Amino acid sequence: MNNRMRTTCIAAAAALALAGCASTSPNYGSGYGTTPVPSGSRCYDCGTVVAIETGSADGGTNVAGPVLGGIVGAVAAKELARRNTDSEGRRNVAIAAGAAGGAVAGNAIQNRVEGNRSGYTLHVRMDDGRTTTVHQANLDGIREGSYVRVQNGRAWLY
Repeated sequence: MNNRMRTTCIAAAAALALAGCASTSPNYGSGYGTTPVPSGSRCYDCGTVVAIETGSADGGTNVAGPVLGGIVGAVAAKELARRNTDSEGRRNVAIAAGAAGGAVAGNAIQNRVEGNRSGYTLHVRMDDGRTTTVHQANLDGIREGSYVRVQNGRAWLY
């Protein structure tokens, strides 16, 4: 394996590893539409549930895994086809197949790294005016309008 291919593979593996480590903060700072701190607030970690969403934690689609996997697959297939065939058509088919296979593998890797995150996303307006979101597997009696305490990444009835 030549140095260029080795460097490409290492760079692609590093990009995949870093993409798996990326996350977003579940807390949102105060912004437009926030209310002033109510008088007589009960605790710092308490607030009212303003919305509950059912489904995945991020609500988005997997993009990074399939894209990076497709790039790695296409590069690897291009290198293999360059060495093993003289036909331009076969090279193109190999590159397309490598990209498709890499995309499927990248999606599977991303799903495994992120895990199954189905459940409930609770949007809580804290007593001090902040808004935070919490993702949890079950509600345990929590409904919109419930007063909750947010601790350790989970909402509890208060």
